[in-house]
Amino acid sequence: MSSDIGTFGKEAKSLLTDLQSRNERLFMVTILIMNTADTKRQLDNIVFQEAGIAQKYNCQLKRLDYRQEDGIMACVPIGISNIEIKRGLTTSSTAIFVPFTTQELFQGGEALYYGLNALSNNMIICDCKQLKNPNGLILGTPGSGKSFSAKLEIANAFLTTKDDIIICDPEAEYFPLVDRLHGQVIKISPTSAQYINPLDINVNYSEDENPLALKSDFILSLCELIVGGKNGLEPIEKTIIDRCVRLVYRDYLANPDTAEMPILQDLYDLIMKQTEPEAQRIATALEMYVTGSLNVFNHRTNVDMNNRLICFDIKELGKQLKKLGMLVVQDCVWNRVTVNRADHKSTRYYIDEFHLLLKEEQTAAYSCEIWKRFRKWGGIPTGLTQNVKDLLASREIENIFENSDFIYMLNQAGGDRQILAKQLNISPHQLSYVTNSGAGEGLIFYGNCIIPFVDKFPKDTQLYRIMTTKLEETSTN
Repeated sequence: MSSDIGTFGKEAKSLLTDLQSRNERLFMVTILIMNTADTKRQLDNIVFQEAGIAQKYNCQLKRLDYRQEDGIMACVPIGISNIEIKRGLTTSSTAIFVPFTTQELFQGGEALYYGLNALSNNMIICDCKQLKNPNGLILGTPGSGKSFSAKLEIANAFLTTKDDIIICDPEAEYFPLVDRLHGQVIKISPTSAQYINPLDINVNYSEDENPLALKSDFILSLCELIVGGKNGLEPIEKTIIDRCVRLVYRDYLANPDTAEMPILQDLYDLIMKQTEPEAQRIATALEMYVTGSLNVFNHRTNVDMNNRLICFDIKELGKQLKKLGMLVVQDCVWNRVTVNRADHKSTRYYIDEFHLLLKEEQTAAYSCEIWKRFRKWGGIPTGLTQNVKDLLASREIENIFENSDFIYMLNQAGGDRQILAKQLNISPHQLSYVTNSGAGEGLIFYGNCIIPFVDKFPKDTQLYRIMTTKLEETSTN
């Protein structure tokens, strides 16, 4: 027996084994490559190059001389082939030629645009509200486009959906967009005439019949942040505050009238009347925020809180008040979420510089509660932060990461890439899309889908000039 026959015999036996025991099928396949060029010389060069590539991989190409019309008809997407050249291929070999290997994300309804699929160039359009848990995170190094991506989502959500949108803005960079969309910018600072009352409450504040339990928990967090100390509030001090909270709301809840809403001064006066010595410690710590130089939160709310788009500008609060301000903003958001729930409306909440909230125990604990509670109340929180490490600082904070089914990942630092790869099961190839990537490039983690995206927003538009944070571009606006 010649060596060729022996070789072909072994291949035939191997093919038979695949068909019989490895769940393979045999397909008759016609593979056509269509080449086009402006001139015959260019066409000859292309065909010559293709023949070289095919020969490199032990394949042989044959030209369809005098059958070009049949070849074109077979290549156009009408599904008719008159080319009788066929080759037998098993299932595994045929699968290599199937082009539908790219995962796509294209939903209807109130879905938003998030860029182009980096593999297929198809649009990525999805709706977080269709996820099991709509909470979101936008992660990326400075300059990778976090704020720009958030602004783009805010603009899309404002124009596409009927949702209310609230922004916590520690760097005063969302004002141009909010102003152009006729939203309400609330500037909270010691010199501002715009005020937010941290004691604001509504009858829908809690699922229970009595909303005071949840409000008392917020005020305890607020006082703990103010009183500070190594161990925070003592049990006796917590009891005093809880008692005074119930007293301060007694008249208002009996006859709800916004003009009679309690303020921090009323709580301070009640604490001063308590006989326990611990009450004096609490009152002394609160004094600076009630009658002292930091009394910005000792006023009734005097701004339009019913606008569909609200931005809290807390840039000028300073180090002492910024964390307190972010906590008060979160409580305002909770108030809005509870009101909207009764109207069957969703509320989107964007928190820029999210790591600032995660550094303090009280604000971090309150943020974790938001990530756990918001979903069933129709709230969609989205945090923007530079480092994933901030989200893994403690087991409690880690819940924020685990309870976010939508993660928009831009360029990542080396250490963060390894954490993301482990937490989200990202392959090395997928990880390359967040390694030294340009602005507006990265990965979208949507439920169980991981899709690379590119978003090259046109720079010659008004919207771009409103949203960009690059100094050289904003200076020319």
